[in-house]
Amino acid sequence: MKILFIGTVDFSYSCLEHLIENNFKICGVITKRKSNFNSDFSDLTPLCNKFNIPTYFDEKSNNETKEEFISNQKPDIIYCFGWSYLLPTSILNATKHGVIGFHPSLLPNNRGRHPIIWALFLGLKKTGSSFFIMDKDADTGDIISQKVIKVSPQDTATTLYDEIKCIALNQIIDFSNHYQNKGEAPLRIKQNKNQGNSWRKRGKLDGIIDFRMNSLSIFNLVRALTHPYVGAHIEIENKEIKIWEVSISKVDYPINYEPGKVLDIIDNTKIVVKTYDSAIILEKHEFTELPKINEYL
Repeated sequence: MKILFIGTVDFSYSCLEHLIENNFKICGVITKRKSNFNSDFSDLTPLCNKFNIPTYFDEKSNNETKEEFISNQKPDIIYCFGWSYLLPTSILNATKHGVIGFHPSLLPNNRGRHPIIWALFLGLKKTGSSFFIMDKDADTGDIISQKVIKVSPQDTATTLYDEIKCIALNQIIDFSNHYQNKGEAPLRIKQNKNQGNSWRKRGKLDGIIDFRMNSLSIFNLVRALTHPYVGAHIEIENKEIKIWEVSISKVDYPINYEPGKVLDIIDNTKIVVKTYDSAIILEKHEFTELPKINEYL
């Protein structure tokens, strides 16, 4: 079975490497040389060069179209893992088995953008790893493999990303073996497009820490946007200051203190700030100069 691979993020690199290590035939790769769009962008070129895999870089200067590249490689199936664009029908219908896509949620719930970020920010207790046969819409095709993943209150974008990746890599080998040995998907669960929901694209305003929020909401926001993503931030005098890790203070501060007031500095690094309902400790941040106690953020 010849697989053509499409992807451009850290997850893509891990999947491609795992397929190669398990002796699946990769007949071509479609990727990008760089991306200002994906904060978890990963260059697939080292893998492609090492294993002499024909590579197509998606850029305007190409003389060859993606469709022409795919036709020349003659794949049996296409895997599209970590590609933030809808594929045209000409690619969806280019192979015998179609295009297999991936979405880190429990489809049909939580289709759309930034599924790991929204799951953490909203405090969900579970998410999923779903592979499906792509159609013209986003994340709506027939499901061929799905696993439930528990979300711990201590999970961050880093830990949840890694956990989903670990589970997904095992799924990929399982359904790839099935395609190779049986010539078909292990299962096909049709999605009801009228069920579930679709998350919107997050914007810059969604990453601002407002200390009028309660402490749990701020905690969830920061853990959702930490590495490998862009980080939550506060704005002071038109400057953004990234906040990478926080904890909820166990100290009971007077309820009549206003949100945003700096209550304490711990170990000359950690900043305790009043929130709507308690206080939050800024554990890892990018302050070049610490604020003073009783100042406001």
